[in-house]
Amino acid sequence: MDFVVVILAVLLYLTATFLILPGLLRQSEINKKVVLGIAFVALILHFSTLVEGIFAPYGQNMSILNVASLVSSIISLVLTLAMFKTRLWFLLPIAYGFSCLSLIAAEFVPGTFITHFEHSPGLIVHITLALFSYATLMIAALYAMQLAWLDFKLKQKTSQALNPNLPPLMKVERQLFNIILIGNGLLTLTLMSGPLFVEDFLSSGKTHKALLSFIAWLVFNVLLWGHYKLGWRGKKVTWFSIIGAFLLTLAYFGSRFVREIILT
Repeated sequence: MDFVVVILAVLLYLTATFLILPGLLRQSEINKKVVLGIAFVALILHFSTLVEGIFAPYGQNMSILNVASLVSSIISLVLTLAMFKTRLWFLLPIAYGFSCLSLIAAEFVPGTFITHFEHSPGLIVHITLALFSYATLMIAALYAMQLAWLDFKLKQKTSQALNPNLPPLMKVERQLFNIILIGNGLLTLTLMSGPLFVEDFLSSGKTHKALLSFIAWLVFNVLLWGHYKLGWRGKKVTWFSIIGAFLLTLAYFGSRFVREIILT
């Protein structure tokens, strides 16, 4: 990766974050055009580092840190685009912070995990579904945390709950379950495509990924059932969302983190 491009992208993400924080803390107006303009430039630079880091002459380098950087860029892009329809100022600093960390880690802790997508189009389908299902359900977990925070502020009857830069509580809840429905649908397709396109999908080295992903799928299905059939709200929703996202993180990154980072 180009060190200068990485540093510039990080600085732009941080600039956008620092322009957002006063509006969240002091309820002052946030200059939407300036913040999103800076964020989009940061995203362009972020994606350029991904192209350089992943697409090597000898294959595709899907190291754990490159994948983490890719996921963080997808999350940041989706949330930034969503700002044109809703107020997600609370979530953007978190997303941009993850993007900064993943960029720095991918630059200073290089790793190699070479794949050859050109030999397996089906594998591209499976990995694309996996990345987007994970990114979507991580966004859902962020929404759940925002929902819990807004609910807490409303119960405390603080002025922060009426911050014009924050979305209404009920709107956040509706959006949360729409996102979970989409993410869980993508996760379903990911689990279905695994045995079709991944060699030795249930081999000893991959069984835990399939098992943890399936348990996460069950968690999100129970959450959806509990909400629509039993009217679950509040803390249950938050905890189920976070637990599901945590299980997916273990499934996608757990063993590879040990092999590629700790044992290298």
